[in-house]
Amino acid sequence: MDTTQHYDLAVVGAGILGLAHAYAAHQRGLRVVVLDRDHHLVGASVRNFGHASITAQEGELLELGRAGRARWLEVAGATGIYAAAAGTLVVARTAAERALVEELHAARGDDEVELLDPAAMAARLAHEEGAPGASHGGAFLPADLRVDPREAAPAIARWLEGQGVEFRWATSVLGLGDGVVRTTRGDLRADRTVVCVGHDIDYLLPDVAAEGAVERCTLAVVTVDAPRGFAAQAGILTSTSMTRYDAFTSQPSAAAVRTEVEGRAPELLEIGANVMMTWRPDGSLVVGDTHEYGPSADPFVSERAIALVLEEAAAVLGVDALRVRDRWQGVYASSPRQPVLVRTPMPDVTVVSVTTGVGMTTSFGLGERTVAAWGA
Repeated sequence: MDTTQHYDLAVVGAGILGLAHAYAAHQRGLRVVVLDRDHHLVGASVRNFGHASITAQEGELLELGRAGRARWLEVAGATGIYAAAAGTLVVARTAAERALVEELHAARGDDEVELLDPAAMAARLAHEEGAPGASHGGAFLPADLRVDPREAAPAIARWLEGQGVEFRWATSVLGLGDGVVRTTRGDLRADRTVVCVGHDIDYLLPDVAAEGAVERCTLAVVTVDAPRGFAAQAGILTSTSMTRYDAFTSQPSAAAVRTEVEGRAPELLEIGANVMMTWRPDGSLVVGDTHEYGPSADPFVSERAIALVLEEAAAVLGVDALRVRDRWQGVYASSPRQPVLVRTPMPDVTVVSVTTGVGMTTSFGLGERTVAAWGA
């Protein structure tokens, strides 16, 4: 072992959560190395909507999202990545959905939830190919952020490397303990190690994964051409989103909305759909997604599931069909036990994983919280 390779912090995993920890540590003057088994970023941090969905969270996730928002804007200013305070549009197509967003508005206030009448929502979703299906208006959530999912994390990694953070790509970690990180390219020493490998905790620390009931959630997602003339950069949430995010499900009308979806489109609930959309700077829309849970990710994507999601998205936008550019499979960590897994299996090792699919929303808040807790 080359004992000259000594770092204040080793970060295992170069996804957005690992990068957030590296950023927080680097800002405090620590010597940081980031280790990742792949040659470049290919995981959940590029296979997502690029959506910091802050307002739709509750409790700890809401606090982390709020804390991370300023960090996202700070990092964007330093790196030059696209990061827009574009907010989120919550489309209401029924009276029950309208009642739910009004309840959220009453709970959070005008600063976080701006109610929109049908005409105002239609104007936000306007394009040249049809009339959007927003017969009951909805709400605008101004605090939410948008980044380009395929560019943001890679650009942050390049910037951190230029600032002196060391990156070791194509380097798998084999073991941890007693200040030593064993890798496929030799050992190194680190005063602290933070493990941010998402759903792959079981590959390195299976006991931690088992205790935290961590499994894999597999998503089916597509990128489509935006309707001609469509310019809304805000994220778009729909009725199925209201059945999943805690800020909605905690409201009195949540049960009525779910009942409506069960009656109108039960298959969407059967595939765990969260029909949502986000605009990318190249003019495309990311549309998804489905959710399937298990210990391993099923490699096969259901064409029927994708068709159901596309049909619902087209109805919201008011178009006959959406033209697919590409389709892809996302995988993230999930757990019924906690939304964020934080464990210390060894005195110098901390494991951190977002286990509810909102890594882009919470990672910078988590990184700051973790590193700040270590003190000087």
